[in-house]
Amino acid sequence: MGRKEQDRADEVARRLQASLGTLTTAALARMDRDMPWFRQLSAEDRSWIGMIVQAGINAFVTWFKEPEGRTPITAEVFGAAPRALTGVVSLHQTVEMVRLTIEVVEENVGTAVGDDDEEAARTVREAVVRYAREVAFATAEVYARAAEMRGAWDARLEALVVDSVLRAEADETTRSRASALGWESRGDVAVVLGRAPDPDQSASARESLFDEVRRSARHVGLVALCAVQSDRLVVVLGGVDNPDKAGASVAQHFGEGPVVVGPVVADLVSAHVSARAAVAGLRAAPGWPEAPRPVTSDDLLPERALSGDGHARRQLVQEVYRPLVEAGAPMLETVAAFLDHGGSIEGTARAMFVHANTVRYRLRRAGEITGMAVSDPRHAYTYRVALTLGRLAAPEASPPETL
Repeated sequence: MGRKEQDRADEVARRLQASLGTLTTAALARMDRDMPWFRQLSAEDRSWIGMIVQAGINAFVTWFKEPEGRTPITAEVFGAAPRALTGVVSLHQTVEMVRLTIEVVEENVGTAVGDDDEEAARTVREAVVRYAREVAFATAEVYARAAEMRGAWDARLEALVVDSVLRAEADETTRSRASALGWESRGDVAVVLGRAPDPDQSASARESLFDEVRRSARHVGLVALCAVQSDRLVVVLGGVDNPDKAGASVAQHFGEGPVVVGPVVADLVSAHVSARAAVAGLRAAPGWPEAPRPVTSDDLLPERALSGDGHARRQLVQEVYRPLVEAGAPMLETVAAFLDHGGSIEGTARAMFVHANTVRYRLRRAGEITGMAVSDPRHAYTYRVALTLGRLAAPEASPPETL
């Protein structure tokens, strides 16, 4: 650009600078008139937008002097307002504001540079078109950075919520944090544990994995929170009515090895109970190599009890042994005899000096009481462990004497 052209540009820029307040006021007036959502913003937010508009027009004036020497810096246009404003005004609304501001500048160019200077007005209008493209890129950059920051914060917050569940520290604060992540209070919750597909994967790959888990959960009407801890993938599912179905919906996203589903609990605050059982189940799962995938922590009660899980021991005594005791000594004795005689109805009947149909009746009643069929090999194993633990328990767990 020659000296004459530069002087000309400086003079036009000076006129535009003098009209900065007028152009800003005109742009805000148009927004108030043509954008209903703008009128609904708080006075503080409208004030910030006014500063953005003024900064944008001012940056244009500066850029107009040397259009080839520099490009508008994002911070010059948007740096006046807090990044939190991206959570109030959407990207679509910001684009709408930019478009309207450009229209206002174009409409008022004549007044700004002088109605009698058509050449200057034409030059400014051409420059506005070029500058608008640069501002569009700046706008996209601001929202991309905001989305990146928000994504990183959400990931840290989600990891914190899941960690609180595993540590049995979940409270109303945890519920509030989960709500900020989009977790809806949908009642029953279950925790699913297994190996992570790749514990050393990058943050972006990990977030992609979490997105896939959430998508699979939504497909069956569930909500999910995810985290990777060491080599484990932890998924907290909400809206669960069937733990087997819930676990199956996300099992494919885990790495090799067992996937364990904890028991269903009332809400997120109680989810540590499900997490504790799932952790114990995952630790004990190698004791049942043929276990289905996923497997519930309740199905792993025998292995959990043998691995030292006191909660599993108590659960077996309370849910299997005690109900049989309360049903009467003959019921408990029949189950024990059936197990001791290799699952033979006739052998049990001979040993107890009762009819085979009596044995069948008592075994059927035992199944109704405990929810497990004594004739099923896996259930028989659970009965065997439960009876042993019950006999080793406190004296009050012993069956009453036969009258």
